[in-house]
Amino acid sequence: MATLPDKEKLLRNFSRCVNWEEKYLYVIELGTKLPALSDNFRQQNNLIAGCQSQVWIVMESTPEGDVAFYGDSDAAIVKGLLTIVFILYQGMNADAIVALDVRPFFTELELSQHLTPSRSQGLEAMIRAIRIKAAQLA
Repeated sequence: MATLPDKEKLLRNFSRCVNWEEKYLYVIELGTKLPALSDNFRQQNNLIAGCQSQVWIVMESTPEGDVAFYGDSDAAIVKGLLTIVFILYQGMNADAIVALDVRPFFTELELSQHLTPSRSQGLEAMIRAIRIKAAQLA
């Protein structure tokens, strides 16, 4: 995920957005930066339950002990939200992922209050699935 901004740059970029429309467009732009997900990973066991859109998340341990993330969604805004979650967890090992609650970052980015209830539920499902998968990797 070398093409994705780090957490600090993500926070800076969001702080430069003057309104919800700019933030919405930035979320969509972030989703376009997520590397394509191989068709081999588009399997039922990688599909996240609880999302209206189709969302696939794949996690693997790296030789360095960190967790590598791969994912995709059929909805542009959801793919952007998934990318943000990946950015917030990138560079962490499985135990750190389980311990870190990223929900406050969405409040800090001022995204939480603008998400529809179904998108909020989908975001929650993605975060929960990542933490469960990380616990299995630990």
